[in-house]
Amino acid sequence: MTTPGMKNNFLPPGLVSNLQDVLRKKGNIASVQNHEDDSKSNSKKEEEKEEESAVQSSSSSSSSADGYDPSKPVIFVTNSEGIDSPGLTSLVEALVREGLYNVSVCAPQLDKSFSGHSFTHQESVSVSTAEIKGATAYEVSGTPVDCVSLALSGALFAWSKPLMVIVGINKGPSCGHDMFSSSAVAGARQALISGVPSLSISLNWKKGESQESHFKDAVSVCLPVIKAAIRDVEKGVFLKSSSLHITVPASPAENKGFKLTKQSLSRSKPIWQAIAANRNPSAARFIANQPGMGLQLAQLGRDASAAGAARRLNSQKKSLEVVESVGVSGKVDATRTVKYFRLEFQDSNQEETDENLDFRALENGFVSVTPISVSQLIEPDIEKAASEWISGCNLN
Repeated sequence: MTTPGMKNNFLPPGLVSNLQDVLRKKGNIASVQNHEDDSKSNSKKEEEKEEESAVQSSSSSSSSADGYDPSKPVIFVTNSEGIDSPGLTSLVEALVREGLYNVSVCAPQLDKSFSGHSFTHQESVSVSTAEIKGATAYEVSGTPVDCVSLALSGALFAWSKPLMVIVGINKGPSCGHDMFSSSAVAGARQALISGVPSLSISLNWKKGESQESHFKDAVSVCLPVIKAAIRDVEKGVFLKSSSLHITVPASPAENKGFKLTKQSLSRSKPIWQAIAANRNPSAARFIANQPGMGLQLAQLGRDASAAGAARRLNSQKKSLEVVESVGVSGKVDATRTVKYFRLEFQDSNQEETDENLDFRALENGFVSVTPISVSQLIEPDIEKAASEWISGCNLN
């Protein structure tokens, strides 16, 4: 990897200013002024060289040091749980073993499973290299959508466009309306919006039953579909206007085969519970060590999030998906009361009986394959109802 050149060791601006004051009193300022002008000129040149060197370094490190082979297609991989998740690692290792692709990875540093189709806007994200054998990998302090968008922007990798984007393998299903909050589905959708074919893959993880080895089993199940999709993309016959969301049942090795499914109306029920500050260690430490800091940050005009972590909980009757969130907003006021809440997602009883729905296929042991479109076409009956309602409002 090329290392940008270091700047010359010029006199610090503060020291130059002090010298000017001293020499001005002695009537001899010209030499210092000239040195300052030369320093500024040389500094500007060095900065320009450094920027050019950084661009060349990025391209060089991606193409040579990371083993980029322009003769092989690029497969870009991300996920929602983070760079160290076993689902991502298992998938990347399998693709690398094929020896047919340049595998590039850009994934969140932390779990971003519930971030939906969100970007990090008006705020910098950090990007660091990550070690995944055989792949060019980065971890990003953003969302899966950030990762896909950044990768496809051309600012990070040597290539300009991957052959396919794969998001997975993600922990937990995203069926029905839960697809709208799924950052895994959102990552694949972002690729589709950008004109790149995509797949998102999830494992129907069940607490107390599923094991990390099931991720490797899920990869084995999905690899034929992935290879078939890549082959058809190269031939130009893969789906043009939709992505595929693949969900593997809880026991991948015992699956009954693939089944084309429809997105159901199923959804998890959100439950917000108030919690005391002393039950939230993150909030307690923050308040104790930085009194008033949260309220000061609120002046920046955005919610300050002090904690955001997802975990699964056991329940006798329901499985709960928990996201802890701590935040304050509003103007600085020492008398304001700060409250804390915890969000729980509770499984709901599903009454839909169509065997071709996503969650039904999973329950019956099939691998669910659901087409996801970015089209906003409105069904005729909905359009008619909207038209009749607007006409009845007498707005004109």
